[in-house]
Amino acid sequence: QLQLVESGGGLVQPGGSLRLSCAASGFTLDLNTITWFRQAPGKEREGVSCISNSGGSTKYADSVKGRFTISRDNAKKTVYLQMNSLKPEDTAVYYCAAGPGFIYYTVTWYNAAKYNYWGQGTQVTVSS
Repeated sequence: QLQLVESGGGLVQPGGSLRLSCAASGFTLDLNTITWFRQAPGKEREGVSCISNSGGSTKYADSVKGRFTISRDNAKKTVYLQMNSLKPEDTAVYYCAAGPGFIYYTVTWYNAAKYNYWGQGTQVTVSS
């Protein structure tokens, strides 16, 4: 069974850090583009960060650039999102998604419809 499972969410104060993990089972990650999305209440799902299948290239939404870092360990079949300097506006459910490797090289990597597999999401709340 193909599955993605996110973990690492929680409650953190503004300025704090969290590290999200996305673990794959049932398939190998090294052929896939992996992207982190987030969705806040009443808002559309937003592409946050994307990593190429080799892990050598990354992309970020302007809202998180310089604060978030995406990485992957294909041997462990896990992708990470290190989130620093968190702000209240980062509060959302965070999802990881896997899609074909070519997605990374398209201008619309943030389009959720391009992705085949999704995790169940993990809640991140930034509040004092």
